[in-house]
Amino acid sequence: MTQFPIKIRSDELARELAEVQRKITTGLERLADTKEDDVDIGSTPKDVIYERETWKLYHYKPVKDHKKLHPIPLLIIPPLINGYEVADLQPDRSVVRNFLEQGMDVYLVNWGYPHRGDMYLATDDYVCDFMDDAVDFVREYHGVEKTNLFGLCQGGTMCTCYSALFPEKVKNLVLTVTPIDFHRHKVDGKPHIGLLFEMGMKADVDRMVNAFGLIPADVLNVSFLMASPFTLMFGKYADTIDMLENRESLVNFLRMEKWLFGGPGVSGMAYRDLVKKFVQGNQLVKGELELDGRKVDLKNITMPVLNVFAERDHLVPPGCTMALGEHQKHNKGYKEFPIKTGHIGIYTGGASQKIMVPGVCEWLREQDKA
Repeated sequence: MTQFPIKIRSDELARELAEVQRKITTGLERLADTKEDDVDIGSTPKDVIYERETWKLYHYKPVKDHKKLHPIPLLIIPPLINGYEVADLQPDRSVVRNFLEQGMDVYLVNWGYPHRGDMYLATDDYVCDFMDDAVDFVREYHGVEKTNLFGLCQGGTMCTCYSALFPEKVKNLVLTVTPIDFHRHKVDGKPHIGLLFEMGMKADVDRMVNAFGLIPADVLNVSFLMASPFTLMFGKYADTIDMLENRESLVNFLRMEKWLFGGPGVSGMAYRDLVKKFVQGNQLVKGELELDGRKVDLKNITMPVLNVFAERDHLVPPGCTMALGEHQKHNKGYKEFPIKTGHIGIYTGGASQKIMVPGVCEWLREQDKA
């Protein structure tokens, strides 16, 4: 008779099940005591200084007294396909708050939640109209000729396009985990086809746009979860059992879930552009991308560039981001800044908070002294 290869002692099994039950019971009690206001995201104090259509421009209030704020404002551009709160997820791990503590004067565009009537907004509208309007407002409001741009992921791709089209308005360009070459998927020098890119290559985006008009957040969320289905759909919830007794850890977990599943949908036309022009066509690095009738030439980016990438990024592998360097050989102000973390960890991880933001601020101060 064949024996089961793993010996399970009934007393140990009973003890472990009892421990799991105890943790779950404690966790449910903690959840019952947790209110919506406790799971706050995007909570750093700010003013809405300008708004148009569905988007708003925030100006953040200093978190502590500074004798003199950095003279050049920093405008943060989030992606269209995620909520801006990833830059301000929790007080002790907030990119925005970290910049404020470093003495930066911080502005941010919140793209908001588009309606079905916004389905025809294309990348041209977001980059050449909305972004340009936000930059012009900050320049006039702050009384400067140029502003510093800080792009988050796809927001960095938009910043790259904008800086190539309007270089006279950008003082310094900072990109973080930004896809530039959508056909270059390598991790540690080895070929790595990320599932997000793989799905994008095969996506029938026209059928999706015809069906939805406005691509729902739920559809986008499923795409992100499928990038690592076992880890993101099952593993993290199994790991949650071990944090149920720690209220602070539990609330931080809920903040991440709130950001992930509470994000906006995206305009059908902008999504079609992302899939067809960027992912499938790879038009940005090929020099074939046109926005508002103007060709986006990466060689027009002549301002200093700090290209920050995550060495353990499996959504946007380092090679996708570092490809910009091949188009910046003429630019002596181009610099790459690797950080040993993952895609989301570059914004929310404790280690990167101590490395990324201080490093960016030091670089900006050096550039603005020149």
